[in-house]
Amino acid sequence: MSDELMTEDNTSFLDAEYDDEETGEKTEETAAPDEIFLHMAGVLEGLLFVTGDEGITPEQASEALGTEPAYTEQLFDYLQKLYLAEERGIEIARFGNYYRFLSKAYVHEYAVKLFNLQKEAKLSNAALETLAIIAYKQPVTRVEIEEIRGVSADVMLRKLEARGLIKESGRSEAPGRPILYTVTDEFMDAFQLLSLDELPELPSFAGEEESGDLFEQ
Repeated sequence: MSDELMTEDNTSFLDAEYDDEETGEKTEETAAPDEIFLHMAGVLEGLLFVTGDEGITPEQASEALGTEPAYTEQLFDYLQKLYLAEERGIEIARFGNYYRFLSKAYVHEYAVKLFNLQKEAKLSNAALETLAIIAYKQPVTRVEIEEIRGVSADVMLRKLEARGLIKESGRSEAPGRPILYTVTDEFMDAFQLLSLDELPELPSFAGEEESGDLFEQ
């Protein structure tokens, strides 16, 4: 599939050269990507979304898409440039060998307002269960949390992190090096704990559907 994006002289569509009609000199232009490329870029965009904070490597993307490494890198490059536009609130960042979505810096102050509209808002049962798992088993990965609760935890982790109750704490040595989560000092203050040793006995989790929002009104 990588050949789909190559010009007749075997250069990438991203940096192909063309003859200037007036001078006859070679000039660099960006050729329009074809429908197949745009489709695959859309698929990769979806994969970046569903992998959430864990992100995806070029190797994983190539295997999932069935594309050659060079072609996959062109897809990532295309999407990164697409999200550089000022009107986009998110961007695609690369950390080590992982690509992932991040909100842009100018969104942060609004995110803080969003998750602190009601300072005294109660945490939902789903949020409390997720927090309890992290507090008792930290450092813990998203997959481990999901295995205990039986439902997806990606959205909940984003909300708890935005609220300042949990934080990323490195990566596991497990395959794929997933992100590890721990509770924060804000968590300790919110629950009036001096130490995690003060936590009550770990409750059982029924794995209820995580359909509610982080905060119950």
